[in-house]
Amino acid sequence: MTEKKQKIKKVEKVEKHSAVNLEEGIKKIQELTTTKRRKFIESVDLAVNLGIDAKQSDQTVKGSVLLPHGSGKKVKVIVFTANEDQKKSALEAGADMVGLEDLVAKIEEGFLDFDVCVATPDVMQKISKIAKKLGPRGLMPSPKNGTVTSDVKKAVSEALKGKVNFKNDKAGTVHCLVGKADFDPSFLLENIKAIVKAIKDSKPENAKGKFIKEFYLNTTMGPSVQIATESL
Repeated sequence: MTEKKQKIKKVEKVEKHSAVNLEEGIKKIQELTTTKRRKFIESVDLAVNLGIDAKQSDQTVKGSVLLPHGSGKKVKVIVFTANEDQKKSALEAGADMVGLEDLVAKIEEGFLDFDVCVATPDVMQKISKIAKKLGPRGLMPSPKNGTVTSDVKKAVSEALKGKVNFKNDKAGTVHCLVGKADFDPSFLLENIKAIVKAIKDSKPENAKGKFIKEFYLNTTMGPSVQIATESL
């Protein structure tokens, strides 16, 4: 075995971690994070490998959930609307930018420095031209996620409080932010349980066999901890 392969094998051995339940997994994630000096507080994410055929449109798993303790992330929200009263409400609720044609043009030019898009139902046709830019990044407004709504004030407020969206990727895996590494363990636990419930509630009727096949917790720059799915 070459020296390079020996180093890779050693790293893989060190970086693999497992836990029998969420409580143990959270403890390990926080311990692993505190052993490394960072100039920022790492985020904690989950990755769930699902027993679905992601190629089938009727087996898509997507939705949204308001995290009980927020995400710990500063969220930038933009709102598409032509109504002046709704623009005012969105800004009062904390939206970073509001508009329609001007905002669409800005995105067409490459502007993507935001985390959530909210739109009123009447303008969806006008923003369809930027769907190819927003869709792949999970930013396209959707009625199912509550981001296509006439109540823009509520949508913006929920996004800022920690409402997160989830959708499986082409491999059938859902990735989702659950909080920060310095959260109280009980806060992380409640956030994760809320997301797990939302994912389970979104199980497609046509999905066969075991639904949650693998479950991992990760930090921004740290290793993953695999959680026993039997405990979920």
